[in-house]
Amino acid sequence: MTTRVIEVDPARFDRWMAGFAERHGTYDAAEESTPGGVVVSARAADGSSLVATPFAHEPLGVILVRRGGYAVGLASAGAFTASKVGSRHVQSRTAAGGWSQQRFARRRGKQADELVDAVVGHARRVLLGDDESPATGADGIPRGLVVGGDRTLVREVLEARALRALAGLPMRELYDLPDPKRDVLEAALRRGRSVRIELTETPAGGVS
Repeated sequence: MTTRVIEVDPARFDRWMAGFAERHGTYDAAEESTPGGVVVSARAADGSSLVATPFAHEPLGVILVRRGGYAVGLASAGAFTASKVGSRHVQSRTAAGGWSQQRFARRRGKQADELVDAVVGHARRVLLGDDESPATGADGIPRGLVVGGDRTLVREVLEARALRALAGLPMRELYDLPDPKRDVLEAALRRGRSVRIELTETPAGGVS
């Protein structure tokens, strides 16, 4: 048996399930309603199985941060209604030692702090309408988050007091993304909205 994770556009999910049946035979399925949509579990005649988890939270916020830049967006129905993409330089490493290395570490830390502060400001404006304490259920406030980039920087952004209204939201993590650009932001939205399928196939199972 081999297991892998596949990301399928919500509009293609029914077609994908039909293909699963063609490849693996008839299947038994169970459904569970969750805040992010209906989770589908299925087991086919040849022993192959899957768990399909949607992430249908609307609106959806996206926060991407790496040392080369950042991207923040608010999306509804698969399209951004507001976004900000930018670049900031944070040095990665140096071969120098001693006092020079200490100075470098301080400079690098300062650059990272400035990056985090900038992203927090943009996220507050784009995702919260510059309101640090929006009313519960307020229109235009994210119901879920897609995050990616550098884990440490993302964590520091989300821990900022100015973004406390985002705490506890359902979250999809995409830490394999490159430096945030506009196309990377669009890709993060597509992947964030996808139905994430954990597929386990028998050795005889076809390619999905």
